[in-house]
Amino acid sequence: MKLTVAGKLKEYEEGLTVEKLIEIENVESPLYVTVTVNDEFVKTEERVSRQLKDGDQVEFLYFMGGGC
Repeated sequence: MKLTVAGKLKEYEEGLTVEKLIEIENVESPLYVTVTVNDEFVKTEERVSRQLKDGDQVEFLYFMGGGC
């Protein structure tokens, strides 16, 4: 199946979960990353069971503090 991950079209096996994608993509600080699928936030506890479908768009977001 084809997924758009961080803006790049890539091909993966069917039945891939968000958790497995995080592992495959070697996401930095996986415990602290926020994941969206098709612009919807995926709860941390749902990553293991949330299966991705052909055509899904996945983004990994990191929130940073700072400023004055």
